[in-house]
Formats: sequence, structure tokens, C-alpha cells
Amino acid sequence: MSERNLRGSRLGSASLESESGVEPAERQQITYHCPNDHTVVVPMSLEAEVPPLWECRCGAEALRADTDAPEKKAVKPPRTHWDMLLERRTIAELETLLDERLELLRRRTVKQSA
Repeated sequence: MSERNLRGSRLGSASLESESGVEPAERQQITYHCPNDHTVVVPMSLEAEVPPLWECRCGAEALRADTDAPEKKAVKPPRTHWDMLLERRTIAELETLLDERLELLRRRTVKQSA
């Protein structure tokens, strides 16, 4: 495309490509059913890998009409701060640290009130 074609045009203007000779991909209509009694129909290419689950407009997972529900993957429980702390320290070490900190706090309050 020469620079003359761009002169005077702006972003978002009509494309200079023509659609003649372009054929869209063949499509199939895939139906999904939501547990909230919604039906979702999604057009997809015949060559596309069709997922068994699709997000419904209500946010729930809709299941494809001609399939069974896929097996749920095992999910590791989230690690808490306490779990991560126990990976670094034993209970005995934590008790020792707590006692040291409490002693420091007690000394500060005695000095400030005196």
C-alpha cells in the first residue's frame, strides 16, 4: 500500500481490503445448558476444539448438551501464612521468639510508666 492511500485517512476508518473472494469458515451451533435453566448457543468453527463447559451469562458453568460433565481436577488447598511459617520454624522456636518479644514489650511499658 503506497503512502498516497494513507494520506487523508484516519485511524478506525474503513479498511482498504476488499472481502471479495473470502469465504468464512464453516460453522456449527453448539448448545450449552446452565444449571439455572439458561440455554447458551455458541457458533464455532467446524475445525475448533469444542470445550465441554462454557461460562453462562449468569456466571455459572454451562454444560454442553451432548456431553457428560468432565471430572474435576484435584485442587491443592491454599497455603496460609501459618502453614508457611511452620515450614520455616518449629513450634518450640516460635514459643521462644514469642517469649522474647513479650519480655521486650513488658520492659518498655515499665520504663515508660516510671
